Amino acid sequence: MPRRLSTAEVSRILGMREARVRDLVRAGLCRPARSGRGYAFSFQDLVVLRAAKGLLERHVPAARLRRALAALAAELPPDRSLAGLRIFADGREVAVRDEASAWQPATGQIVLDFAVDDLARRVAELAPAPAQTVSADGARAELERALALEDESPEAARDAYRRALELDPGLVDACVNLGRLVHEAGDAREAARLYHRALERSPEDPIVHFNLALALEDLGAAEAALAHYRRALSHDPDFADAHFNLAGLCEQLGHEAEAVRHYHAYKKLTEG
Repeated sequence: MPRRLSTAEVSRILGMREARVRDLVRAGLCRPARSGRGYAFSFQDLVVLRAAKGLLERHVPAARLRRALAALAAELPPDRSLAGLRIFADGREVAVRDEASAWQPATGQIVLDFAVDDLARRVAELAPAPAQTVSADGARAELERALALEDESPEAARDAYRRALELDPGLVDACVNLGRLVHEAGDAREAARLYHRALERSPEDPIVHFNLALALEDLGAAEAALAHYRRALSHDPDFADAHFNLAGLCEQLGHEAEAVRHYHAYKKLTEG
């Protein structure tokens, strides 16, 4: 199975904040698979995001950017070899070139030039050492199994997530999903421990901060929960549920002005 990349890994490769990567996905500029509540990016997704970064830095109009990226994505199906590919512009139109031919996914006055092989090299640098490959593959298989089991057997899913973490202790998605399931089963303390562990690997993930805040509220740690709701919003200001929960908690703690501000933000984000 081709390697899938987490939001944190894409962020490191492209030099973009994780929140910015998620913004581009929500805007429909890239359509990665899901892994639990997180994203699982293919190499093709990485190429499209790298192109998006370059176009955004050059202030390409939104309509033209969407056309260019949609056309580029259509040229990068999973079964197409990307070796030797280069994405560039000749001053008049975006083009893609490989060793045998060149073609234009979309037209426009865009300056863009990067080699796909360079992205492949940076992905390879993230890959585990050969001795760890089997464990990493086994962990990913257990993660996929756990995802499939969540609805029919949460207990079996929890066991599969734990096996995934035994094989790969740094698998953030397994840590977060296991935290959610144990919290739903009534163990907020274990959930909080797992979320803290996930934050060691992915400190800018707003969902992990949000989930940790939920667990901390159930543990009666209101001030700590408040801090993590705020952290979630610092990484994703459009996180509507975080605004709503933070507003309610602020109201309980007597922070009336902040409560009103977050209720207004929630209303604005969820209207129409």
